[in-house]
Amino acid sequence: MVTLEVGRVCIKTAGRENGRYCTVVKKMDNAFVMISGPKLLTDVKRRRCNINQLQPLPHILEIKEDASDEEVIAAFEKSGLVTQLGLKRPSAAEMKAEKTKPAKEEKKEKPKKEEKQKEKPKEEKEKKEDKKEKKK
Repeated sequence: MVTLEVGRVCIKTAGRENGRYCTVVKKMDNAFVMISGPKLLTDVKRRRCNINQLQPLPHILEIKEDASDEEVIAAFEKSGLVTQLGLKRPSAAEMKAEKTKPAKEEKKEKPKKEEKQKEKPKEEKEKKEDKKEKKK
């Protein structure tokens, strides 16, 4: 059996990316690895994947662990797998557009329920005080 080490080219056998090529970028544990297509080359996003959903191929790319998508694309081209596997090489404009995409904004934390409950009694006290002042 072929092991799934960093740089191993695989085919996804399950999910929406079924039948597409991907590369192992990082070994997480015995059951999961981090894969990347990259998206520009094979339409496979960088994500965690169960090793049971991958079919390893005999090809290995020379990349370091957690390599960027640009490094993976360069390794595909250097090894000649882009033409051998019939992949569409991304244009320079597509590569530049991918680099300049804004990073996802961090989600703002919502106030906890406890904080909301603490705020409500304060508001109620202020309303009561306003009513008392109006009566006077």
